[in-house]
Amino acid sequence: MLESMFMRNLFALVVAVVGVAVVGPVRLATAQNLPHARLFKPEDLGLLEGPDRSLWQKPDEIMDALNIADGSTVADVGAGAGWFTVRLARRVGPNGRVYAEDIQRLMYEAINNRVRREGLTNVEPVLGTAEDPMLPAGLDAVLMVDVYAELENPVSLLTDVASALKPQGRLGIVDWTKEGGGPGIPMEERIAAVDVIRDAETAGLSLLSHETFLTYQFLLVFELGTQSPAPATLRAR
Repeated sequence: MLESMFMRNLFALVVAVVGVAVVGPVRLATAQNLPHARLFKPEDLGLLEGPDRSLWQKPDEIMDALNIADGSTVADVGAGAGWFTVRLARRVGPNGRVYAEDIQRLMYEAINNRVRREGLTNVEPVLGTAEDPMLPAGLDAVLMVDVYAELENPVSLLTDVASALKPQGRLGIVDWTKEGGGPGIPMEERIAAVDVIRDAETAGLSLLSHETFLTYQFLLVFELGTQSPAPATLRAR
């Protein structure tokens, strides 16, 4: 009973925050538009809005590692309902810009609603595709949080991300460790940090640091490397 009450409260919270009630036929409509079954379900958005998330997610430390500051232009790839987008927008301020990208239309609509509700004038929602995140060039930083296991072709996407970065820009990939504990996706779906590093290097990125200050996740920070990305024929996994 307690678990049921907790889930109802989470659902009510996400509807209040993002303004999208995902009920009824949404599951069918969503399934028809997803390229594969691993994508995060919009009806589970409440799980991303837990009151304790800031404690273990440590958003300020993550943004510090990516040199995100006032006036930065950044992208939140796989932004979901915009939990991190809001914090990025506050960090970069009115002189900065945040591109909040997601490939699911319900997520895109949730971000739009949240941006309007919170009066964020420095956020531009972006409806990308599984093949192309539709990012502009000249980004100071790109952040990807808990999306890596959902990617069909991670090297291809990372190559697109790399092409959007400034020469000194940084990419931060945050994902669940395989050691377990805490929230997150099932253990068998988690991707080892070493595999993410391999993919990123194939995409022409170089590892700057492997941060371990997060309780349940790793943070990998990359910058543009000197090597050329692998040909497209070698990217498929």
